[in-house]
Amino acid sequence: EVQLQASGGGLVQAGGSLTLSCVASGFTFDDYAIGWFRQAPGKEREGLSYISSAGNGAIADYADSVKGRFTIISDNAENTVYLQMNNLTPDDTAVYYCAAALERDYDPWNEQHMDYWGKGTLVTVSS
Repeated sequence: EVQLQASGGGLVQAGGSLTLSCVASGFTFDDYAIGWFRQAPGKEREGLSYISSAGNGAIADYADSVKGRFTIISDNAENTVYLQMNNLTPDDTAVYYCAAALERDYDPWNEQHMDYWGKGTLVTVSS
């Protein structure tokens, strides 16, 4: 059974930090790129970051809204991807999701290209 389990959300004050985890099982982790998305109340879901183990090295990228504040890390030995989030603001309040896309011809920012999704974890940033 394919599973992506996101965890680590919670309540944090503005300026604080959280680290989200996404544990994958049921598929060949090394064959997939893992991305993080979020959906704030009343807004569309947006892509935040992804990490790909293309070739011999990992490729990671970030949306402008989180660049410099969020870091994505993959632990392939544990089939886990982390999203370290620093300097959080109330605008970061959202449900955060991880997703997996088979590394073929895909757009990592397009949620329609994701093959698997985890249930979300809620992040609330208070002012």
